[in-house]
Amino acid sequence: MGISDQFKDKAQELADQAKKNVGDKKGDARQRSSSEASERGRDRAQNTSRNAARGTHDRVDDES
Repeated sequence: MGISDQFKDKAQELADQAKKNVGDKKGDARQRSSSEASERGRDRAQNTSRNAARGTHDRVDDES
């Protein structure tokens, strides 16, 4: 095997590694955005519940 073949092999190896790393980073980004979206949804649901509870509590206080 000549030196040029060694460089071609190494270049191919690095290219494959770069593609794998890009794919991994895209997967990580999707996972992060998905978990962040579910956290936002959970926070909204908790806020809605709190607001509903406050509204019920306020109405009970007004009637007293």
